[in-house]
Amino acid sequence: MVNFRINALTAMQSHFHWISPEVYLESERKASVKSEYFQGQRFAVAHANHNHCAITVNLIRLIHTGLRGKTCTFFHTDMRLHIPENGLYTYPDAMVVCGKKEFLDDKKDTLTNPVLIIEVLSDSTESYDRGRKFGFYRSIPTFREYLLVNAQRANAELYRKNEAGLWELHESPGLAGSQHLSSVHFDLSLRDLYEGTEDLQP
Repeated sequence: MVNFRINALTAMQSHFHWISPEVYLESERKASVKSEYFQGQRFAVAHANHNHCAITVNLIRLIHTGLRGKTCTFFHTDMRLHIPENGLYTYPDAMVVCGKKEFLDDKKDTLTNPVLIIEVLSDSTESYDRGRKFGFYRSIPTFREYLLVNAQRANAELYRKNEAGLWELHESPGLAGSQHLSSVHFDLSLRDLYEGTEDLQP
């Protein structure tokens, strides 16, 4: 996900003006560009590179097609996610909800109950997406699978919550691989996922 790194920016918060979640939402809904919110501060969402955009478009196409006939709904990066447990407002690259969709309010522009979250990694956000942000996501009661897609080389890592409540890593390197998304009963081909990307590292 094109995102900010909370672990790097928290120390800089004293340089910013604190705002309430209500003020953030009111202004965000009128803004022409997206920003995220954590602990009274808003952070601009960075621009994506070519491979990031190509992978995101492929995700939209592949997962939307894979969900046909199922009681699950796909959302791309324009849908905001709120996590009440820690107060984070963020824009994952992709999310899926199965069953009833739950929103923050009647505006229906801020989701709260994804089962699957997907982030496309970039150099500036990888450590945050793997670490503290994943920790924030794990407080979502419905959250069951977390897919991290590397934009620089063909590798997709899937974290799945098992019946004991522990998160297990399933790695799929190389274009010949695939990931089984059990939360939505769908096999994601890496060759299809990386279609249109350029200059992938070995």
